[in-house]
Amino acid sequence: MIKKRIMCPKCKNQQTIEGNSGEKKIINCPKCNSKGVFTFPGEKPIISKDTGSFAIEVNGLTKMYKDLKAVDNLSLNIRRGEIFGLLGPNGAGKTTTIKAILGLIHSNTGSVKINGYDIKKQDIEAKKSVGYLPERVSFYDNLTPLQTLNFFCELRGDDKSIAMPLIKEVGLNDAMTRKVGTFSKGMVQLLGVAQVMIGNPPVYILDEPMAGLDARWVKTIRDKIRKLNEQGATVIFSSHILSEVQNLCNRVAIINKGKLIAEDTVPNLNKLLNIKPRLEITILGLNGKIPEIIKNITGIESIDIQNNTLFITCEPSFRSKIIISIEKSGLIIDNLRTIEPSLEEAFIKLISTDEGGV
Repeated sequence: MIKKRIMCPKCKNQQTIEGNSGEKKIINCPKCNSKGVFTFPGEKPIISKDTGSFAIEVNGLTKMYKDLKAVDNLSLNIRRGEIFGLLGPNGAGKTTTIKAILGLIHSNTGSVKINGYDIKKQDIEAKKSVGYLPERVSFYDNLTPLQTLNFFCELRGDDKSIAMPLIKEVGLNDAMTRKVGTFSKGMVQLLGVAQVMIGNPPVYILDEPMAGLDARWVKTIRDKIRKLNEQGATVIFSSHILSEVQNLCNRVAIINKGKLIAEDTVPNLNKLLNIKPRLEITILGLNGKIPEIIKNITGIESIDIQNNTLFITCEPSFRSKIIISIEKSGLIIDNLRTIEPSLEEAFIKLISTDEGGV
C-alpha cells in the first residue's frame, strides 16, 4: 500500500490518499467538491542482469562454528543501484552472513566479490567501497559528534571538512557540541549513518539500522536510505521491521538456519506462494457471526470475521461477483477495501514451511 499527499489544483486543499502500485483512483476534494484522477507510481525499476551489474556476488558461502553451520552454502547476487533487504528470524544467520561478506570473519568455503573485488584476495580495495553500520554501533563517549567523524576521516584518509555537513545531513546539528555519551540510541544510530557516509562509498551495508528506534528516528533513517539510493548507491540492510523492508526494497532475501530459502521481489514471492489479496467488508450488525447466505456464495475460498468486518479470500475475478451477491442478499455494505498480500505473510509462510509447518 502506497500513501501520497496530494493537492487540489483548484482550491489548493491537501489530503492524504492510499492505493496500490499502478492503481488509478478517483479523488473528490472535500473542500471544493472538484473531482480528479490520480495514478499511483509503479514498482521501482529492477536493474538488468547484465554482466558487471552486481555490486555484491556471493557464491557457496559457508561458515562453521564447531558443529554449527551458521551460514550454509549461501549464494546470492545483489544488483548495483538497488535497495536489498535481508530477512530472517533471530539466529537465522543474517549478521554472520554480513560479517562474512565483509571479510570481518573468515568463511570456511565460498567466495565473495564486492564491486568486482575478491574479499579475500583484494580485501583493501573491496572494503574501501563499502560503508558498514553494525548491529550494535558504539563510539567513544567522551568525544563530540564532530570529533568522532574527524577521527574516522583520519582513519580513511578523507578531508575533515566533510564532517560537519554530514552531521547536519543526519539532523544532529543541534547536538554538535554534546558528548556522544549523552546521546540517545537513535542519535547514536544517526551518527553511525553519518560515519558510514564518509568517503561517499557506492555500497552501504546496514545491519538492523532501525532496531529499537522510535517512529521519528525510523523515518529519518528510512529517508536517508532512500536518498542514498537516489544518488546511485546500492543499499543492503537487514531488519525485523517487515513493513519498512516492503516499502523500501526492490528485492528481498529470506534466510533461515543459515540457508537462503527465497530471493525475489515481494509481489513475486506472493505469487510463488499463492498468497492472494483479501476483501475486507464491513456490514453493520453482524456482531461476529457470518451469515449463512455469505458462506454459500460461489468463489469464496476462506472467510473470517472480526465484529462486523468480514475478511474474504478469493480469486480477483470473483471480487465483483461476491460484492454483488452480498448486496442482492439485502445486506448493506458499510465499508469495503482490498488488502494486498504483505511481506509479513510471505515471510511467515516461507519460514513455517522451511521448519516443517503447513
